[in-house]
Amino acid sequence: MRIVFVRHGEPNYEKNCLTETGIVQAKLAADRLKEEGIEEIWSSPYGRAMETAEATAKVLGLPIKTLDFMKELDWGGINDVPIFSDGHPWDIADEMAKRGMDLNDDNWEKNEFFAQNRVVNSVHQVEKGIDEWLSELGYDRHGLYYDHKIAEDGHKTVALFSHGGSSSAALAHILNLTFPYMCALLHTDFTGITVVRMDKKSGIGSMPCLEIASDSRHIQK
Repeated sequence: MRIVFVRHGEPNYEKNCLTETGIVQAKLAADRLKEEGIEEIWSSPYGRAMETAEATAKVLGLPIKTLDFMKELDWGGINDVPIFSDGHPWDIADEMAKRGMDLNDDNWEKNEFFAQNRVVNSVHQVEKGIDEWLSELGYDRHGLYYDHKIAEDGHKTVALFSHGGSSSAALAHILNLTFPYMCALLHTDFTGITVVRMDKKSGIGSMPCLEIASDSRHIQK
């Protein structure tokens, strides 16, 4: 199976919808995605992600299914405790790098930037949700890797439209990287496309492969 992660187009965050530029980006992404062999379309329930998904759904003639856990992450101080950059994960990742901190530290949740940050709970919700979703699609997580319950003749391809934060959390979990490291590693443009390929053979201990990351050439012509 292949999972095509797509970030939403340029948004109007206040109205939770796409701007005129975002609408154009969504159409360009749809044209780019029509050759991917997508069989199912999934989306965050947020308007900006749904509108982006709708452009591809219209081209492919597919319905959109929603995944509530893929809504954008919530960050900020727990009980309004002041924290660095109001808990913004990408700013934190940059600051950790400046200080020489290990972005791949398994105990990242307990450091000074995340111990009182609401984003930790949001990340856990995405991790739990993505594993439940993958299990429904035939992949059960055991420890660090995934067991594939069925064999595929070819790779089934599904598209998942969401956000910079929730997709970073999902990808970090699937690929066994920490959330701060993924935030530093993957700065996805609007409608940027990242593809993860799972093993099509049945068996245990499957390590996902990263086919492409943050591809936005369709909006940079």
